[in-house]
Amino acid sequence: MKVGLFSGSFNPIHMGHLILASYCVEYGGFDEVWLSVSPHNPLRERVAADDDAHRCAMVQTAVSEIPRVKYCDIEFSLPQPSYTIATLEALRRQYPEHEFTLIIGADNWKIFDSWYEWQRIIDEYRVCIYPRAGYEIEPDTLPERVSYVPAPLVELSSTWVREGVAAGKDMTAFLPHGVYSYIVKNNLYKQK
Repeated sequence: MKVGLFSGSFNPIHMGHLILASYCVEYGGFDEVWLSVSPHNPLRERVAADDDAHRCAMVQTAVSEIPRVKYCDIEFSLPQPSYTIATLEALRRQYPEHEFTLIIGADNWKIFDSWYEWQRIIDEYRVCIYPRAGYEIEPDTLPERVSYVPAPLVELSSTWVREGVAAGKDMTAFLPHGVYSYIVKNNLYKQK
């Protein structure tokens, strides 16, 4: 089975994440896309540990009705910070019958050579790049094991969603079914 691994903080998951994952499943050649919640991205500030359960619950809620898009929590069983190569190796050990491809945005591709063990990721796995505004990619210039998927460009960000919630805006239309209700019920992202 060909599995696309889309890793992120998902703080919170929004419609842009799901549109991308669904596009990759329907048009990108993947049998499934797994959304892997990261406890600590080494290139970003650590999300508060008490928010981990909420982020995981929101991703589980978001993917519950989307065929072939799955929730993955493997990074919570690995050492912190979460290095992508360690995640891919752990998945390969646990699911040797699957072929894993890392799905990243064009913004991350531009700094990919700063990632830990980035060359090993390309050598031992595959990488699939999706478009991000302001980051042009020339698909013909990509290495052999790196591909480009022309997914729709959806300009939503988790930061913008959090700011909207904090400002008292109704963010229902920007979040997967059930996620906004979860945020409201658990009083998340309110100004403190």
